[in-house]
Amino acid sequence: MAQDIREKLGRFRILVVGRANAGKTTLLQRVCNTTEKPEIFDSLGNKIDAAVVEPFLDAGYPNIESGLVFGSNPDFIFHDSCGFEAGGEAEFKKMKEFVLERTSTMKVEERLHAIWYCIPMDESHRAITKAEEIFFSECDTSSVPVIAVFTKFDALWDDAFGQLKESGLTRMESKRMAPEKAKEDFAEMKIWDRLRETQYPPKDFVCLAGMSTHDFVCTACNLYYFRNGQG
Repeated sequence: MAQDIREKLGRFRILVVGRANAGKTTLLQRVCNTTEKPEIFDSLGNKIDAAVVEPFLDAGYPNIESGLVFGSNPDFIFHDSCGFEAGGEAEFKKMKEFVLERTSTMKVEERLHAIWYCIPMDESHRAITKAEEIFFSECDTSSVPVIAVFTKFDALWDDAFGQLKESGLTRMESKRMAPEKAKEDFAEMKIWDRLRETQYPPKDFVCLAGMSTHDFVCTACNLYYFRNGQG
């Protein structure tokens, strides 16, 4: 059945949303098990010369219609919603139009199959900004599953480690207990609860740590991962 679905869909198409430095590029590289930059294709499927877009890459890819494909895993095609975080009305409107068009098309291979909304936890004090509020309240995603991806979860580990050390635990004990305490601290922040109360809430969430390490592989077996509060 999985093979039949793969053949029918062709490439799995994902829109990646998130502010600058949310770890979007690193996430995609780790999912595709590569450190290389992706090939970029326009809306017609024509490959774009990397030299043309190189000046824009630090701020994100220049066009949401551009498809990003990594040679190590060509079964995925990604789209970057760059510009959304600035709060510009034109950028947000363009993203909403892209979501509507890609979720309503009858051509399965052109459909948007999922949205990953990246929220960096090294800025946990501002995990939900105006950009998140607007996206989850005004962008109709009822036809496509949205996954909230809490990236850089290591930052909460570090905070938890420091708190445990200050409580009198040894360094080894603090290190061992930090991941579980980080999970508890995350729950107390009620970020997920707030997202669930929005007009168009995400379907689920995942927390990722260790993304910057060379041996990171995106599977539930060897990254810190939990969904809906379950380990």
